[in-house]
Amino acid sequence: MAVVNSAAVRRQIASGDTDPVYLLQGEDEIEKAALAHEFEAIVEEGLRAFNVQRIHAGELTTGDRLAAAVSDLVDAARTLPMMAPRRVVIVLQADGLLVPRRESDAATRALDDLAQLIEQPEAHTTLVLVAATLDRRGRMYKLLARTATVVESDVIETPGDAERWVKNRVAAANARIEPAGARLLAERCGADVKRLRNDVERLLLYALGQEAITVDDVRTIVGPAGLQDDWAMTNAIQAGDGATALRQLALMLDAGTPPEKILGQLGWVVRTKFPQLAPAGVRSSIEAVFRTDVDLKRSAGDPRMLLERLLVELCAGKRGSALRRF
Repeated sequence: MAVVNSAAVRRQIASGDTDPVYLLQGEDEIEKAALAHEFEAIVEEGLRAFNVQRIHAGELTTGDRLAAAVSDLVDAARTLPMMAPRRVVIVLQADGLLVPRRESDAATRALDDLAQLIEQPEAHTTLVLVAATLDRRGRMYKLLARTATVVESDVIETPGDAERWVKNRVAAANARIEPAGARLLAERCGADVKRLRNDVERLLLYALGQEAITVDDVRTIVGPAGLQDDWAMTNAIQAGDGATALRQLALMLDAGTPPEKILGQLGWVVRTKFPQLAPAGVRSSIEAVFRTDVDLKRSAGDPRMLLERLLVELCAGKRGSALRRF
């Protein structure tokens, strides 16, 4: 039917108008589990014991076990809801159903029965299959792609997705984050799942023993959103782009990068790149780096101002050398 993101599914859940069959797939187990749990909201809380059923399909090692699990799933899906308009059936580790580990006549018959349920779902049941990323060439994936709603759990598309991802990840670690902290972390990391994961792990360690991760903790640990490339500043210097170099320097300092590390990068650029890019300015640039190093060690000025002055000198030297070549 369609491939959608988690935000679209949550809107369907909130409206109460869900599709008959969902496949939640991807490697992010925490996000999949959180989204699967939210389907329970379709049923009034007091009636969930009768109308929400969870099935674990992780240990289906034989065709007979697979057949029994599919039979239980079909019965659960075909059962009429009790005092409610819908039932919800959630199948965890559904890979065991959708991609059997061993082929046999019993497994083949079980897959046929499962395929019939997916092709002809019950109008009163929402079936949620939670699985790892499936092989798109497989029989069941092709069937689900054609008839069900496929949700990719590893995709973050909106700030709301990122903020929810942060809260779910922190909650899974039995911790808590202030709403403003989760929002700030989402703003700074955007849709970069790898960066979100790394920063949440750092925050959990930093705030270990605290009642909650605060917005100040996020400001302390997580760098600004615009800092994407540790070498963007040196690249700008090589291009003679002083404005961009100064902007990247500010981002690095605001992110907590030590001035000594930044000076080391600048020294590397002068030693390795300037002999080709600005040969006439190598000597003066080396002297400027040396002077800044001494000033930093002597605390002869604000580190930001010292580094900004050095950047301006290096970019000016690069531009001057380029002009002399023409």
